Parts: sequence; C-alpha cells; structure tokens
Amino acid sequence: MFKLQELIALYGLKVIAAIAILVIGRIAAKGIREIIRRTMRRARVDETLISFVSSMCYIGILAFVIIAALSQLGVETASFVVVLGSAGLAVGLALQGSLANFAAGVLMIIFKPFKVGDYVEGGGVAGVVEEIGIFTTDLKSPDNKKIIVPNGKMAGDNIVNHTTKEIRRVDIVAGVSYKDDLDKVKNVLADILAKDDRVLKDPAPTIGVLELADSSVNFAVRPWVKTGDYWDVFFATQESIKKRFDAEGISIPFPQQDVHMHQAD
Repeated sequence: MFKLQELIALYGLKVIAAIAILVIGRIAAKGIREIIRRTMRRARVDETLISFVSSMCYIGILAFVIIAALSQLGVETASFVVVLGSAGLAVGLALQGSLANFAAGVLMIIFKPFKVGDYVEGGGVAGVVEEIGIFTTDLKSPDNKKIIVPNGKMAGDNIVNHTTKEIRRVDIVAGVSYKDDLDKVKNVLADILAKDDRVLKDPAPTIGVLELADSSVNFAVRPWVKTGDYWDVFFATQESIKKRFDAEGISIPFPQQDVHMHQAD
C-alpha cells in the first residue's frame, strides 16, 4: 500500500501534467489552425492551399504536443525526434518529384499566372484550364481531351496566357501577285476590316507590306479584337479576303519556280 502511494505521488502529477499538455495543446492547435484559415481567406488564397497549409500546421503542432507530453512522463524523446527526422528525410528524398510539384503548385496558386477558364500554353501543351491542384494542373485541349500536367513542369516552362488580356491582335498574312496594284489591295483589306463590327477602332488595325517574298507580295493584316472574338474574326477575315480578292480580280499566287534550260554546244 505504501509503495502504491509512492507511485501515485511520484507519477500522478506527471500524468496529470501530461494530460493537461495534451488537452491544452490540442485546443491551441485547433485555434492556430482556424487563425491560419481566416488569415489566408482574407488574403484570398485558394481554398485548396488553405486546407493543406492549415492541416499541416495542425499536425505539426500536435506532434510537438505529443512529444512534450511524453517528455513530461519521463519518456526519452530524443530517440523519437531522431526517428521522425530520419523518416522525414527518407520521405523527402523518395518524394523529390512530388515535393517539387507541390512547391510549384503553391507558387502558382499564390501568384496566379492563370486561372480556371484561361486558355494557356505551358509544359509543352495547350488548353483551357479546368483545375489547378496542389500537384497537377488539368487542361482541356481544343479537341476536348483532358491533359494532366505536373505543376513542376508547368511552372518550369514558359507560360503563355492567351485570355488574360481583354483584347488581342489577330495576325493574318495575305499574299498577292507582284502584278497587282498594292494601293488597291491595301484599300480592299481596309474595307474588309471596316465592315466587321468586331474589329476595334482603337487600337487601329495595321495593314502594310510585310515581305517581298519569292512568289508574292505579303501583306500583314493585324486587327485588334476582344479576346472572346479572336477565333471568329481570324477565320471570318481570311474567308472574306479570299472572296473579296476574287471579286476584285486580285490574284493570290501559289509558290512557283522558273526553270531556264540552256542547250550546250
């Protein structure tokens, strides 16, 4: 009975202190998790990143609390720390690619080089962004294929966002014969653009001789349009150029070569 009292006196307070550390530590971990969530939401951080960061902080604090409680009971925790450190290093080395994708995903969510719905080129592919995850970005190709790109590859390459700006320039090249009247060609091209209400007046379209090519005189036709009208104007303008050139008697030459033959003596 005396030994039992001694054990209770010796370990009772330690057990109570360990339980108190666990309870208070868990409450504190939950409170810190909520503070992190509120702070990140006020900063308008992506919800996926908020959930991940807050959960990782909660788990890290909880692990520290458990180690502190075990230490209060007299358990040697140095070995636990060493084991956890070694395990963390081994997992980090094994998941180098995944961690790189995670880091790239965090950076993309923070800096937002593109958003869901944008048409982008990156990582060697192009498509409409459907989802930006922690490890991968999902794109939908123009022919309706789903493309899953690792974030490390997406962030490590040049990213071209075609829809982030309100207006875009349509670049079209129209070739005519060297025999055609260049002033007439220029007026016809200007008239085609003037009759399309989707072509913006400001900035004004650019029409000019781009190149004296091998078989044709190439005109640069560069109207400005709203981003949503880009492809419609691109296709419609080329069709209109062909029809108007035919109606105006302006020829569109095809590549050709002149071969001169000399008879040897």
